[in-house]
Amino acid sequence: MKQTKNISENKNYTAISIGGLDNLADYSFIHPTTNQEVRGKVFVKEATKATGTEISFTRLPPKSELPYFHIHNKDEETYIIVKGAGYYQVDDDCFPIAEGSVIRVAPGGKRGLCNTSNTEMIYICVQSKENSLKEHTTDDGKRIAVEPKWRE
Repeated sequence: MKQTKNISENKNYTAISIGGLDNLADYSFIHPTTNQEVRGKVFVKEATKATGTEISFTRLPPKSELPYFHIHNKDEETYIIVKGAGYYQVDDDCFPIAEGSVIRVAPGGKRGLCNTSNTEMIYICVQSKENSLKEHTTDDGKRIAVEPKWRE
């Protein structure tokens, strides 16, 4: 099982690499409910020491689908389709998705997806507690004067 690589870390950040997206198949984990190995998926919460989100990168082979639908109790998910095309279903609604599609699903939404393309599908899933973002990040940010080290 491939491991993430630590790039750099300090008090205010953790930077990792999962490598090229074409190598997602090298990652796997043991699903906590089924106790089966799931290939082509990597979670980065622990590696980045994140406290507010779980982010995963997933590879779905051509002409395949997730083996189950699921819901969450507290967390919403946002899926970002990076490569491939197929269908996404939430409850009774099924709609086409492709590279560039972004889908947010509330905790109670019964969700699942399939890859109908002849190439692998790659998607990023960002999971966070529903209603936890009280301010938009543009409202929360504050510009400061820093000279970038990459200009040195």
